[in-house]
Amino acid sequence: MKKAVLLFLIFAVSSAIQAQDYGKKYANLNYADDAQEYHTLDVYLPKTGKAPYPVVIHIYGSAWFSNNSKGNADINTIVKALLDAGFAVVTPNHRSSGDAKFPAQINDIKAVIRFVRGKAGELGLDKSFIGISGCSSGGHLAALAGTTNDVKEFRKGNEMVDIEGTLGQFTNESSRVNAVCDWFGPVDILNIDSCRTQSMFSAGQSPETALMGYPVKENTVRSSSASAITYVDPSDPPFLLIHGDKDALVPWCHSKDLNAALQKAGVTSEYIQVTGGEHYKGTGTDANIMKMVDFFKSSLSPQQSFLPGNQTKASVTVKPKSEKEVAKIVNPFVE
Repeated sequence: MKKAVLLFLIFAVSSAIQAQDYGKKYANLNYADDAQEYHTLDVYLPKTGKAPYPVVIHIYGSAWFSNNSKGNADINTIVKALLDAGFAVVTPNHRSSGDAKFPAQINDIKAVIRFVRGKAGELGLDKSFIGISGCSSGGHLAALAGTTNDVKEFRKGNEMVDIEGTLGQFTNESSRVNAVCDWFGPVDILNIDSCRTQSMFSAGQSPETALMGYPVKENTVRSSSASAITYVDPSDPPFLLIHGDKDALVPWCHSKDLNAALQKAGVTSEYIQVTGGEHYKGTGTDANIMKMVDFFKSSLSPQQSFLPGNQTKASVTVKPKSEKEVAKIVNPFVE
């Protein structure tokens, strides 16, 4: 079943992006300094415009089962559209649920963001704007990266989960992102089946169980730490959420509920519900891909308060949310 789901989730595998679609490519850069393939990324620079380029990190979907799918990360659709619009695009690998349990996956993505800032000058990237996008489990990690801006760790009761991690050489860089596009990602791991009549998976066999290492209801606090909706607060960057109402793998209400929580917190957020859209199929339309491109373009405005501007590393202060602030987050679901 796991293999079938993985093949379905990355069905958008296509031939490698053609050289004429990008200006330059940096391949297989290791962002954790550990020589592991699952800690590598590719950087694509656009053919148009001039360095430094604003950046969008795009994360593949695989139900967290794959650790080496960066070459299949919607390369000829989402990535190509962003390159054509003048964005540099970073496609990272990350550890699978078979390699390590959560929070390893978000630790990896935080390390990717810090690496992009640390290597910005060398690679021709604009560290003042880093957007993030992802499909399915990649959408989960993109959304979680967005709502955990400045969150070092999650604490509740006796539980402590390290969200930031210490991977790589750029631990002094910020892991903030400036805008998030989540394509049908699960954002409430604790309530993964919240708006569907039944799960597609047998008890104890779901991708979320594999990610966490236990059935998610067995530890509600720790499961909530893996949920983007847990961390919503007014300081979050703008969001665009896109989800098909016929999605059988990730319930559409995840995106709808996250959008509502973000708007309640005063965060700029838009939810596009695709009538008849399934998981991938019928959802990543040309119109929706262009909606994403326009969203990231609009987020580049210097008038947006979430933009850090052209700050140097020394001037970027990362302030973790306190326990009291975390306790006040907008989350209608966590027990």
